[in-house]
Amino acid sequence: MGASGWNYVTPWLGSPQRSLDALHREVFTAEEWDEEYASLEELRSDGEFMGTRGTHSVLDLTGAGDGARDDIRPLPPQRLLERFGTERPTVEQYALAAAGSPGLHAELHGRWTGRYVLLHTDGEPTHVGFFGVSGD
Repeated sequence: MGASGWNYVTPWLGSPQRSLDALHREVFTAEEWDEEYASLEELRSDGEFMGTRGTHSVLDLTGAGDGARDDIRPLPPQRLLERFGTERPTVEQYALAAAGSPGLHAELHGRWTGRYVLLHTDGEPTHVGFFGVSGD
């Protein structure tokens, strides 16, 4: 099948992990995984499915932050400046970058990885953009 690129914008909830957890709940229901699995935890515990196929969505990656165990890491400040011209991009700037060529996925190096960008309105963080590649 091949890997799939994905991109989401969601409200900023004070930390990348809290924002990701809320997004996971939303995507789990919206993509109707809840019809096949009783919970997100049940989906993730299906090692055969997750290990061989994955959901081809943000559900495939679980940790967001800048720690060694996080599989969704922040886009580095230098890349923010080069990509957006600022370290505080807006939702609109992010949408343009995601839609452009080569798009934000050019920032990724390999499958089963993701990045996030904190997005701002009037200089204050209001949203976060998550993008990545997963699935086999």
